[in-house]
Amino acid sequence: MHKDLLRLARAERSVRIHLACCLAAAVVAGLLVLVQAELLAGVLSGRFAVAVLLPLALVVACRGLLGWAQGVLAGRAATALKSALRRLLLGRVEGLGPAYRSGELVTLAGRGLDALDPYLTGYLPSVAVAGVVPLAVVVRLFVADLATAVIVVLTLPLIPIFGALVGWTTKTVTERQWRALARLGGHFLDVVRGLPTLRAFGRARYQASVIREVAEAHRAATMRTLRVAFLSSLVLELVASLSLALVAVPVGLRLLSGSLDLRTALLVLLLAPEAYLPLRAMGTRFHAAMEGVAAADEAFAVINPPQEAGQETRPAGAATGTGKAPSARSAEKAGLAGRAAPLGGPPEIRLEDVTVRYPRREETALDRVSLVIRPGERVAIVGPSGAGKSTLLHLLLGFVTPSEGRVLADGTDLAGLDLDEWRRRLAFVPQRPHLFATSVADNIALGSAAGPDEIRAAAEAARVAEFAGALPQGYDTPLGERGANLSAGQRQRVALARAFCRPAAQVLLLDEPTARLDGRSEAAIVAATRRLAEGRTAIIVAHRPAMIDLADRVVRLDGGVLVPPVPVQGGEAR
Repeated sequence: MHKDLLRLARAERSVRIHLACCLAAAVVAGLLVLVQAELLAGVLSGRFAVAVLLPLALVVACRGLLGWAQGVLAGRAATALKSALRRLLLGRVEGLGPAYRSGELVTLAGRGLDALDPYLTGYLPSVAVAGVVPLAVVVRLFVADLATAVIVVLTLPLIPIFGALVGWTTKTVTERQWRALARLGGHFLDVVRGLPTLRAFGRARYQASVIREVAEAHRAATMRTLRVAFLSSLVLELVASLSLALVAVPVGLRLLSGSLDLRTALLVLLLAPEAYLPLRAMGTRFHAAMEGVAAADEAFAVINPPQEAGQETRPAGAATGTGKAPSARSAEKAGLAGRAAPLGGPPEIRLEDVTVRYPRREETALDRVSLVIRPGERVAIVGPSGAGKSTLLHLLLGFVTPSEGRVLADGTDLAGLDLDEWRRRLAFVPQRPHLFATSVADNIALGSAAGPDEIRAAAEAARVAEFAGALPQGYDTPLGERGANLSAGQRQRVALARAFCRPAAQVLLLDEPTARLDGRSEAAIVAATRRLAEGRTAIIVAHRPAMIDLADRVVRLDGGVLVPPVPVQGGEAR
């Protein structure tokens, strides 16, 4: 069994019980084949009376009942295991950060984990049966007819050998199919979310062609997987048929010559196929289960990122399983995790030769960036799109870890801090804040223990009160998902109010908070941001002059590299 799935199954009591009962039912049903063959051979040869047909019918009925029970128990085990896996997966969403594409996460948690059904309900029971029934059949054949038993023992290993040879290819092509599906699902969801922007810039038709290309890649990967699966079935059936022929022909000749009695011949001919059948079934179900196994590997790579296993740290990456953003660093292994960030006033933040490389990308997101931000300083980060500005903020949030170099807060490496404690010192206002389908007050208080008076004070400071009073139920008015019934400027003010609700936050991180806003909304956000930044270290990613003017210093990034400052009025470097 997949080792991570096995560990999870052992930890979940309902999964453990249902899976154990399912495997036991499958094995008992397989062993009843021996009883069925004995009774049927005895009746056909005349050794047993016709009355034995009643016990034979009972055995057949028991096998049918056990098969039904196996299906029910396997279905319950699969449902419970997928639920547990989804809980763990979704519990990691907060730690993944924005570098992990939400579309690929949705595909993984939905269609991906559903593909585990063939593995849990088909492949695992067939493995249990294949480990017991062929051995029991061979032992009985040794007792009944030594020559036939030797032939079965010599030919039986051919099925797993050929199955393994084809299985290696199946695993490779199935992983490619899963990656193509994850890319298709992730890209499609991202395109749907950004459709208004794409239409505004005339790029909708181009993205339609991209989706066609991605869908065609998924179709080609699926067809390759099916070809390998059909080839595997052909190989296994051919090997099993030839092996049975090697058993049946000598038995028939010996029966005609009189050297073998009818009952033994019938018993051998009834039992021999049952020795090969479990291995054939296991090989056939292996291919149907591979997509689920690939999805499980991806899910556990998200739940238990490589850093927690002491591997080299990497930044958060795409859903290929090659890199994920951790919520707990490998420093835990070294005894550093759990150390809280130093308390006091605003910290000094220092980046020392920081390089960030995302998986499957040749270029670096940040290239040997060294930067010192003094306590209480307000720094504007400017540069073209893709210059690495958001990556720098994600470094400070702990969503991304440096490939090289380190990030220090008051002289302490972030890799050695308790991230939860560190994030309590941060207030983050993203470019596109997510508002939830709950009240305005609950959206403002998100992530804090603020009371009603504190929420209203934060709303006043962020200029939310200007429109909240006009809503049908005031601050208790429920919002649509993503703040559907608010304008872009109003959503941004709610995000600022969240930051005002964190009075203990000493570092303010803003990612282009005035992007896509009109002049009036921008002026309100700038005024609120000026008040919010007082007494705090502020790092502002900005394009608009009004936000840049709030900064004490301007830092320019281009292609992931710091650009030397340009002298401006009064000789100040900006």
